[in-house]
Amino acid sequence: MFTRIPRTLARHAIAAALAAGLLLSAPICAADTASAPAASLVHADTQGVAFRLGSERLSIRLDGAGVVHVQALPAGASDSHTLVLDPHAKPVAVASAHVHDDGATLTLASDRLVAIWHKQANTLELQNAQRHPLLTLDLATLAKGQVQLTHAADDALYGIHGYDKDENASSGLLRSGAQVAKAGEQGYAGAPFVWSTAGYGVLVDSNGANYALQPGRIEIGALSKPSLDVYLMAGDPPQLFDQLATLSGRAPLFPKWAMGFTNSQWGIDQKELLQIVDTYRAKHIPLDNFTLDFDWKAWGEDDYGEFRWNPVKFPGGPTGALAKQLHARGIQLTGIMKPRIHVDTVEGRYATEHHFWVPDEKASDDYFSHKPVKNIDFDIPAARTWFGDLAVKYGFDEGIAGWWNDEADTTGSDTEFMNMQRALYEAQRRVSDLRVWSINRNFWLGAQRYAYGLWSGDIDTGFKSMAAQRPRMLSAINLGEMSWGMDGGGFNGHPSDENYARWIEFGAFTPIFRVHGTFGEKRQPWVYGPVAEKAATAAIRLRYSLIPYIYSYEYQRHVDGVGLVRPLIFDWPHDENVRNDIDSWMFGDYLLVSPVVQQAQTEKHIYLPAGTWTDWFSGKVYQGGQTIRLAIDDKGWGDIPLFIRDGAIIPTQPVMDYVGEKPVTELAVEVFPSSRRSTFDVYDDDGTTYAYEHGDTFLQTLAVQRQGQAVTFETDASSGAFKPALRFYLLKIHGDPASSVSVDGKPMAARASVGMLQQADTEGWARGHDRFGAVTWVRIAAGRKQTVRLHLSSRGGRP
Repeated sequence: MFTRIPRTLARHAIAAALAAGLLLSAPICAADTASAPAASLVHADTQGVAFRLGSERLSIRLDGAGVVHVQALPAGASDSHTLVLDPHAKPVAVASAHVHDDGATLTLASDRLVAIWHKQANTLELQNAQRHPLLTLDLATLAKGQVQLTHAADDALYGIHGYDKDENASSGLLRSGAQVAKAGEQGYAGAPFVWSTAGYGVLVDSNGANYALQPGRIEIGALSKPSLDVYLMAGDPPQLFDQLATLSGRAPLFPKWAMGFTNSQWGIDQKELLQIVDTYRAKHIPLDNFTLDFDWKAWGEDDYGEFRWNPVKFPGGPTGALAKQLHARGIQLTGIMKPRIHVDTVEGRYATEHHFWVPDEKASDDYFSHKPVKNIDFDIPAARTWFGDLAVKYGFDEGIAGWWNDEADTTGSDTEFMNMQRALYEAQRRVSDLRVWSINRNFWLGAQRYAYGLWSGDIDTGFKSMAAQRPRMLSAINLGEMSWGMDGGGFNGHPSDENYARWIEFGAFTPIFRVHGTFGEKRQPWVYGPVAEKAATAAIRLRYSLIPYIYSYEYQRHVDGVGLVRPLIFDWPHDENVRNDIDSWMFGDYLLVSPVVQQAQTEKHIYLPAGTWTDWFSGKVYQGGQTIRLAIDDKGWGDIPLFIRDGAIIPTQPVMDYVGEKPVTELAVEVFPSSRRSTFDVYDDDGTTYAYEHGDTFLQTLAVQRQGQAVTFETDASSGAFKPALRFYLLKIHGDPASSVSVDGKPMAARASVGMLQQADTEGWARGHDRFGAVTWVRIAAGRKQTVRLHLSSRGGRP
């Protein structure tokens, strides 16, 4: 199903001009062969050009400083678009754009790229701002419904697809040969998007596409609509994904509690649920969300059993009393949703009467209720409204704070799952300002607009399955799904104690941190013995100490299209050693993690890219650009290979039992100055509503740089209307200790120890040692513009 909303007003005007036949009398160029027709101008301005090429109508325009949009409209084709593109995108005017026509070529340029239309050859060449060739699009083949591009033969290509739960993922992140872009099943992710660390990306607007990737050549076919829309992008990886998010839609923020830990379970009732939650609290193991499987519903019963609570298992569910009890404990309650409805029910008959079923699908017996069911066609707007409103009425209004959507990946539609969550997102937003949260079992580009997370399907337990989640996560991120998670511990089977501990450590450094298992499986840390419980608890608590860091990247995902986790190629695109590295990834800008995924491992070899790296736990310093050997604890399982990048600014907070348990009045900020100026944007808001869309935010940039025997730490004035509880930053500046500290040119008061500094509850500084070596503590007020200058002594620095 195509969305008929034009992408930009400029394109709409061009299409109207084409339809009206507004051609200039003189052709732009003459064809050199009978098979290459003359091009006749329709429209030209500083943003681009539109022309006829035989029976085809083409336009080449800037759609942002780093994007060239090529549209081909065959005779009779309409300017229609799929859900890949954001239907609410606004026109993009590029202030730096200019066009130059010398007769043989037409050059369209911005401060990010140069696009050259070679008229006689009917090709469009894309260059970066430095005039380095990136790739060339054959315009003539667009008339055949195909996209053909050439590029340098050794360019590394990424994107297009991820992997389902059982697929061999040994090819990792790189893409070559025949590839298919689709939504797929069981954790699969897809996008009609291919990109290269050489500095370019190509997005086609299509539901599904076939790719043939050969050295130096990209061919794209099997497109879903007669009009072709091709977007050529130039930039480094973060810029490409920023542009991709502009085209396909920005992801709204998840609630802040979603940065924490989620326990999901199938086979539970209200009594056990409360016992489990109370055990988490008694042990001070942080937990924010409990997700319920089939158990919470009256599944199979008439009168909206697919939507309402099971009053026998959960007597407090229908009244909202259970949700209130859990909220008092700091727990959000989320529940599973299925795309199917029982046919012989009130709701089933309504779906039949209104033709809401997936076309030509026969009823089948549900594996849980053993009664006939059929799937709702969520591509139908009225079906989405009906389904979403029922889910809100019986679920959200009675305490369900988020949606775990399952099994909408079996119909073969790229948009079925997207539109299922779209139904819930739009229904909840119609009635509430509370943020939407969801996880879903596949992904198609554009779904991120609807508060859409992906989990990797019904995976097996065991170290092999756990290790295989790494390429699944990073491949999904490589095509625009920045919110990824998995069934920690594995869905099928029971993990060993060691496997569980290592899986929790892995999950703590993924965007969505959750555990789950099949019916009757429990995934609480204390189930797996004291050694695993200790290791798992430490990993969960480490995650919670990093909540300010993590939440700031949640905001970055929203505004810049790049989230918390990213493959190493994002930061080191020209390092061939990381071209296909799935063993490690960046957790934000300043942490590199490489979880242990082998049983009884005693040492691990880890490649560290260029730079200086500090072991988070030991404080040992490594120079990058080499593979290091790290000893691994095969008995206690408590170590996580985690490294701090030089220049790091990492805000942390006291560990709490749940996000927001207590006001955060001070952030402790780990600072590792380097000769390169580095920055971090501290972000906060109310964590629960969409007030941030209207400016109710707190944003403050922190920056640090070391120059000789001085360190300068700067804070910009904060922006936004939100006023957090935050009063101070306690900077922990590592390296040579300070002999004196000034703020805005005035000396700061020194304290004898950090303990005395904290007791003073005012600005000041102290020095001492921690696991990283010498440290200077500096407390400064949050929210103000300030410049802190440390004059360093040359002794007692980092080991």
